[in-house]
Parts: sequence; structure tokens; C-alpha cells
Amino acid sequence: MLDDLFVSAGEDQPLPANPTIPFDYLAVVEELHCGRIKVSEDALAAQYRDSGVDLGVEFAALLDQARAALGEADIALQPIPPELAPVDPESIAAELGLGQPGVDLRAVRRRFALVNHPDRVPPHLRQRAMIRMQIANMLIDEAAGAVKKR
Repeated sequence: MLDDLFVSAGEDQPLPANPTIPFDYLAVVEELHCGRIKVSEDALAAQYRDSGVDLGVEFAALLDQARAALGEADIALQPIPPELAPVDPESIAAELGLGQPGVDLRAVRRRFALVNHPDRVPPHLRQRAMIRMQIANMLIDEAAGAVKKR
């Protein structure tokens, strides 16, 4: 049967070109996983930026869907300009509203992260946002521990 295919192809037709990629994809994947090939995060970020992928519209749509899922009443936290966002625990506790009776701590954590997560702020403000998230998570964990003790 293979001979029939060769005969039907004919002698006058040129052979297909050889593959232009001279390496084995699986070997490269194996090299990446074992750690012998090192790629810096800066190089990856530059490659991603240069690829022209713009996910801003998709991200905004997902953010709008998340806000709609939480409901209008649940979005009591309005975004504070990151330059002005306080990092002292008292201000963050007041912003979280942990003193209210019967507060759903998981919902508080989600709402705060929706507005203040480091991935949602410009790169030069991520350190401050990370500190705010750490303090907020610590305060929420302490409040959860106090609720369990009661």
C-alpha cells in the first residue's frame, strides 16, 4: 500500500521541504523543567509586552462581572488612590469594618482584595499594596480567631 502511494505521487513532483525547526520540542521542555535553561522574569515580561497581547478589555469585563456578582450593596469599599492608601493597621481595620457584628469575614477579604490586590495596581505601587493586603489578611485572621474563641 505504501508503494502505491509513492507511485501515485509521481516522479515529477518535488519532495516536500524538510522541517525548518532543527530541534526537538520535547527536549526543550525537558530542559526547561529540569532547570538547566534559565530565563529571567524580566526577559519573559519583555517578551509578553512585545507580543502585543492586550488583555485590558477582557480584564475590565471580568472585573465588572465580579462586581455584579457581589452585588451593589456589597461594594461598600471604594477604591482609594494607591498613593493615598494608608498602611497603618487601624486605618485598614476601619476600612474593613471588622467592628460590625455578624460580618462575613470571607466576603470582607474578597471585597478588600478586589479593590486592593497588588496585581491590580501599577508596578511602582505594588509594594504598598502588598503591605496593605498582608495587614488586612492578618486583621481578618485575628478577627476569625476571636470569633472561634467565643
